[in-house]
This record gives sequence, C-alpha cells and structure tokens, in this order.
Amino acid sequence: MSGVLRAFTIGLTAFLTVVDLFATQAILPALTQAYGVTPAAMGFAVNASTIGMAAGSLAIALFGRSLDRRRGILLSLVLLSVPTALLATMPSLAVFTALRVLQGLCMSTAFALTLAYLGEHTSAADTAGAFAAYITGNVASNLFGRLLAAGVVDHLGLAANFYVFAALNLSGAILVWFSVERTKPMSQVDVSGASPFASWLAHLGNPALRAAFLTGFLILFAFIGTFTYVNFVLVAPPFSVGMMMLGVVYFVFLPSVVTTPFAGRFVARFGTRPTLWISFAVAIAGLPLLLSSVFAAVLAGLALVAVGTFFAQATATGFVGRAATTDRGSASGLYLASYFLGGLAGSAVLGQLFDVLGWTACVAGIGASLVLGMVLAFRLEIRPAACPSPAFAP
Repeated sequence: MSGVLRAFTIGLTAFLTVVDLFATQAILPALTQAYGVTPAAMGFAVNASTIGMAAGSLAIALFGRSLDRRRGILLSLVLLSVPTALLATMPSLAVFTALRVLQGLCMSTAFALTLAYLGEHTSAADTAGAFAAYITGNVASNLFGRLLAAGVVDHLGLAANFYVFAALNLSGAILVWFSVERTKPMSQVDVSGASPFASWLAHLGNPALRAAFLTGFLILFAFIGTFTYVNFVLVAPPFSVGMMMLGVVYFVFLPSVVTTPFAGRFVARFGTRPTLWISFAVAIAGLPLLLSSVFAAVLAGLALVAVGTFFAQATATGFVGRAATTDRGSASGLYLASYFLGGLAGSAVLGQLFDVLGWTACVAGIGASLVLGMVLAFRLEIRPAACPSPAFAP
C-alpha cells in the first residue's frame, strides 16, 4: 500500500469510528423541538456519549492487552450500528440517553484499539505520519459529520439521519476488515505482569500527569460547551440560521484540519508549556467574537476556539505519552477518561448556565475553563526530548 493510500485509509478509519460522537450536536435544535425539552436537557442527552467514551477508555486501559486488535475494532464498529439505528425510532429521552452512552462505549473501544494497533505495528519512521493521518480523520469527523447530519435532517428528517450514520458505522467495519492485519493480543507479546491498578496509582501520584488529566478535562469542557449551545444561538434571531446552513457553519473546523497535525512539531521546537499557552490564548481570543451580533464574527470566533482546543488536545495527549514512566496505555486511558468526563461536565454545567443566565454566562464559563487550563500548564514539565506525534484530537 502506498504512503498516500495508507494515510488516507488510516484517516478514513478514524472518521468512520467517531463520526457519531459530535455530529448529533449539529441537529440539537431539531431534536430539542422534537422532544419538547430544554436545550440543557437535550444537550446532556446528546453528549451522554462521553460517559460511554470514558468508560470504554478505562476498560481498554485495564483489559486491552488481552484483546485482539482487529477483532475488537471490527466488533465495536458492527455493534455501534445497533444503538445508532435504534435512535431513529425516536425513543423516550431516557432511552435516547442510554443509547448515546452505548454509542460512546463502542466508539471509544474501537478508537482506543486502533490507537494501540498503530502504536504497536508502525515503524518509528512511520509513526508520525500514521498518527497525523488519524488526527486529521478525527478532526474531519467533527466537520463533515456535522455537515452530513444537518443536510440529511434538513432533507430527509431525523430518523433518516440515524440510519445513514448506522450505515457509516458498518462501512467502517468493512474498511477495517480489508485494511487491518490480524495481530496477536499484547498479552502474548508483552508479559511484564504489571497490574493496571498499580500503574494507575503511579500515574495519579505524578503531579505533572494529574495536571495533564485535568487539562484534558477542561479542554473538552470548553469545546462541548461552545459547540453544543452555540447551535441555539445561531438558530435564534438575529441569525435565524436554517438547518442546512447550520451544518455549513461547521466549516469553521477546516483550519483545524490543517493546523492540528503540526502540534507535535510545534511542541518539539517550543516546548509543552508555550504551546499550551498559545493554544488556550487562541481559543480565548475567539470568545468575545461569539457574543457579536455579526454572523461572520461569530464564525471567526468558532474557528479560533476550534483551532485552539484541537491544538491543546494534541499537545496534552503527546505530553501524557512522554510523562508516563510506566504502562503508557493505562496513562492514555486515564487521560481519555478524564477528557470525556470533562465533555459531560461541560454539557451539564454550561447547559444550566445557558438555560438560566443565557449565552453570555455560558461563554464566561467557557473562558474560565480555558484560563484554568493556562494555569495548569505551569504544572507540566518541559521535556528536552523531541515530542512524539500526538495521538488524538477532539
């Protein structure tokens, strides 16, 4: 397989794995109207997938060594299509929430096993390109997944949207079937015998790693708070954006598709702390624009928040890989669990601010989380060694 085709395949696998995660945010206003609930209630239900993402990340950190990578990815993507299709039945809000949790569990399992496969089965020379391709696929899923969801709902309705995404899940399984080679579980390759719980205690006893875990929490807290509740601002006056146009709005992620893969090089040259400070500063610079009554200004603000948070996420993930002295897999699992729990907290806390006090208060809460992220960067030690390519973006 040529280098370009291989990179495209890796990126497409990432896209099809997590496309369900944030695409549903683009149709939040339609779902809120269909269910007759508040934005905060629907926002929590949609973002409940992060509960499953966190649980799946921890499970893979505990039991991932004994799992066949290819078989696990295949099974996760096939199973993912089931709750996705069931969402088309428009169940009660409680069942909708539970199905989103199941989606998150399947997505995170496939996602974590794919990262493990790439780390274990690419040469040192190819690792940077492989992770860069995977990052780009994740970022692209944020853009095109939202765009697709908005377009399908606008033309075919809510039920059709979930059937389309179930078909995408199965397409991902087919792609993995033909592109991922069979490998032995790591328990047959690495017999160090170290307990995952002992590794977790070691990671949590490391102040720099604790700060990194909390940094991840704050990044998705801010990201989900922004891109969940801005939808309700855009569909209301003075913007009154239609469903299809709401999908087009997410072209604001396009700059991030270009910038995020360079995070590793930026860290290698300038260090972790400066990179995080700049990333958070870029995101903070976009917040005042989100309060503007000018549509173009709001789009610019969203683009800055996206570029900043994606870059910060790539930087923080890379730092965890360097700072963990033992069992990097469990460290990554703890980081991802904290990251996704931050998304759930952002949906709940900022949703209440939005419902009770409005968009300005919500943006203030987003700003507070980003500022705290800048403060936490002081706790992250700068390592002189070159940074490995970051393995994940929102």
